[in-house]
Amino acid sequence: MAKNTIETAAAPERVVVIGAGGFVGSTIVAAAEQRGYAVQPLGSADFDLLADGAGQRLRDRLQPNDTVVFVSARAPVKDYAMFEQNILMAKNALDGLVGQPLAQLLYISSDAIYSDFDDPLTGQSVTAPDNLHGQMHAAREIMFQATLADVPFATLRPTPIYGAGDPHNGYVSNRFRRLVLDGAAIALFGNGEEWRDHVGVRDVAELAVRMIEHRTTGALNAVTGKVASFRGLAEMTTRFSDADIPIETLPRSRPMPHGGYRPFDPAEAMRLFPDFSFTELEAGLRAAFDEVKGANAK
Repeated sequence: MAKNTIETAAAPERVVVIGAGGFVGSTIVAAAEQRGYAVQPLGSADFDLLADGAGQRLRDRLQPNDTVVFVSARAPVKDYAMFEQNILMAKNALDGLVGQPLAQLLYISSDAIYSDFDDPLTGQSVTAPDNLHGQMHAAREIMFQATLADVPFATLRPTPIYGAGDPHNGYVSNRFRRLVLDGAAIALFGNGEEWRDHVGVRDVAELAVRMIEHRTTGALNAVTGKVASFRGLAEMTTRFSDADIPIETLPRSRPMPHGGYRPFDPAEAMRLFPDFSFTELEAGLRAAFDEVKGANAK
């Protein structure tokens, strides 16, 4: 169970974000800087976590009482080579973190670490994933927590994330937006009957910063508690456009992931941060759509 070890929010001395150049990492950097906190963003341009000596280069950039956010990953993990690379990245980071007097380590993980279950999942649900992506995150969580046993450790596990800056073209919300903006048809597998929770990247970043401010320990899910079908998401996205965007269907070649239903219970986030509220899905998707549309028009 996640726990706030500081009741009243307190400013960290400095936040070091490893993976700051990515979609989630850059949003966490922006959220922390907006609070006025000292932030040291570290991206792949600063050092390559897969390169020899990466640990020492990280160590050279750390200061006593740093709060470290680790959000660097090659994702989603599609094969054993990517799995191995992600484990090596964590190992090299640990080479730099071991023995350092850190205030906190916050690992940005994924809801993929949970086993499937009919009832809404919580931070205490079974973490025995049957896929490489989930196994990678589960392994890295164990690596960080077991190796840095004297450092306050927290992990934030988001459900699928959407937002204007997402560079991936994966199935569902971000891909649907790109297709609609291009005036192209949305193709759904089956009838789009999978039901999933979706969370905005700014909400993920806000939770991360709050966990830093309260020096939260334990596992917290970044989930809204509301599920939407893929067809519902497709229809919602087409309404953001003035064009008539068709929705097509494709035959399924494999079973639906998670049996087509993946609900979560957001009570833990509400207990820790009672004044926090998640962005309503349609409003968040529309804001991302308008942001990308505006950027494309420049």
